Amino acid sequence: MQKRAFIYIGGHAYEEHVEERPAEGDLVIAADAGLLTARRMGVHVDLAVGDFDTLGAPDVEKETEVVRLPAEKDVTDTQYAVELALRAGVREIVFVGSLEGRLDHTLSLLGILESLWERKEGRVLALATNGKNRVRFFRDSGTILPRSQYRYFSVLAADPVVKGVTLEGCKYPLSRAKITRVHQFAVSNEIVGNCALVEVRRGGVFVVESMD
Repeated sequence: MQKRAFIYIGGHAYEEHVEERPAEGDLVIAADAGLLTARRMGVHVDLAVGDFDTLGAPDVEKETEVVRLPAEKDVTDTQYAVELALRAGVREIVFVGSLEGRLDHTLSLLGILESLWERKEGRVLALATNGKNRVRFFRDSGTILPRSQYRYFSVLAADPVVKGVTLEGCKYPLSRAKITRVHQFAVSNEIVGNCALVEVRRGGVFVVESMD
């Protein structure tokens, strides 16, 4: 079983700020123009996937397997890359790119993060980053955010109502608060110590860390 999958996708990435890097044994997939991002970061790609409408004919190393997809299909290149990663048995996926620029691509990526948490076959932990922003999804759970290069963090309701939101170790703490999708107020918080606790008793949230 692979340790993790790194999926490099289109959209601008601040490569010098991306902390997450593949280790030995991780599966590395580039979805279409994500091949350029991986190349700029000096990352070897195991699989290059896509219709390559953005990139054109991919120029890859001979060790890189190329999976060509039709331009007209029912899934995006990124979604297909996710399926390949899941078939390899990974339990954790890191996406690099696509958190600014095309809003539709960003929203699609957020949906993928949520779907990976909700999988009936078993939860897959997922995180997306472009170096300036980092986002993850969880439901009825919690996480510890260590102090890092990301100055701000926000907790955004993905469900109509999210209950029991507790934030500790931050400038604006909350205790069992309720936030809603149409009234997002847990935004632009800051860690004041070494780390912050984010806990949700009922509902799904996106936790977004931002550099500026």
